[in-house]
Amino acid sequence: MKSTSLRRPIIPSEFGPKVPTNVRQRYLDTFIDECVKFCPSEDEAFQMAVDEEKLVYDRSSSKNIYLNVAVNTLKKLRGKSSSCLSPAYSTKLKSYLMTEEQLQEHGYPRSDPEVSGRAIIHNLPEKKVVPDREYYCICCRCGAEYRISVNGSCVRKEECCYHWGRLRRHKVAGGWETNYSCCASAVGAPGCQSAKQHVQDNRKESLDGFVSTFSKPLPPDGNGGVFALDCEMCYTKQGLELTRVTVINSEMKVIYDTFVKPESKVVDYNTRFSGVTEEDLESATITLRDVQAVLLSMFRAESILIGHSLESDLLALKLLHSSVVDTAIVFPHRLGLPYKRALKNLMADYLKRIIQDNVEGHDSSEDASACMELMIWKIKEDAKVKSLLTKAVETHTCFSLAPSLWPPMWRLLPIL
Repeated sequence: MKSTSLRRPIIPSEFGPKVPTNVRQRYLDTFIDECVKFCPSEDEAFQMAVDEEKLVYDRSSSKNIYLNVAVNTLKKLRGKSSSCLSPAYSTKLKSYLMTEEQLQEHGYPRSDPEVSGRAIIHNLPEKKVVPDREYYCICCRCGAEYRISVNGSCVRKEECCYHWGRLRRHKVAGGWETNYSCCASAVGAPGCQSAKQHVQDNRKESLDGFVSTFSKPLPPDGNGGVFALDCEMCYTKQGLELTRVTVINSEMKVIYDTFVKPESKVVDYNTRFSGVTEEDLESATITLRDVQAVLLSMFRAESILIGHSLESDLLALKLLHSSVVDTAIVFPHRLGLPYKRALKNLMADYLKRIIQDNVEGHDSSEDASACMELMIWKIKEDAKVKSLLTKAVETHTCFSLAPSLWPPMWRLLPIL
């Protein structure tokens, strides 16, 4: 927020004698300090602080009650400021934006310069088409080869046995062991989960129908907006398709959340991970094109989108966008690519919060909010580190000067 150097409001003495004016003024100033962190302008911050202080005063019949209520209000405001991305933080967020090289390296869809509405994915292994094998697919869950018809249906009914968990490597006596997180079985063990048929992803092969965000006039503060995004998908005859999209703004409010009707017939709702059921999509009428139209009106090319492995969501949305902050990249895995840390683990490690613990599946609004909160935490922590480094440099600089130029108290320190 740009400072306009407005004069801060003052508590008028005629409001009443039950609480000393200087006490009220002190808390009003403290409320203002918190409100300016998340309000878009000083005028709004001042008005909110005045309203909050007046409410505290009206609810209090004595000084002691006023102090208790004021402390609770201060906690509330601090909680709000810590969970919102202030304009100042929005500016700092730009330092975490992915470069074009990173977008290409991590498989983000990029615009095809030769074909309008088509995307390309860099560093994608070339898929060789073998004659008479174009209708054979590899199941993205169990790895089995299966055959499909022209319209994408499985030619033969065949049960898919797979492990839904990730492979985890841990140390044991005499070496290392790798097991599935779902059932603790070793690599190569039969799947612990079964489905009616095999499925494919196919998002990286279906690269037509993409739309791109475009530049729009910026507001006076030059802020193009910050949004967190998360999508859920299900398996259809054509691969993974969008079933739900949620957008969170910088104030942690859900501004868009809708179920989406897939274009092809659903073969697996992927409820364990998506949280989307057959009942959720029964009355869904919103299509992918409808979602694209809403997002293009909501975002501009300068808007910052935050998400976890956001390339997956942009592929499902068939959306091209360059101003991206990916929490999977900001918080990298210690082993590097292709490993990525799970959002659930990041929240547990850094914010000490448990998410994705619902047996009915993920909640896209919860995941989007988690990404926003992680970046707020990251900006604050990096600012603390930068402040400590600055002080260390200043201290080193002062000690490198002649003792006569040291601050008065430092001259009392023994020269080592």
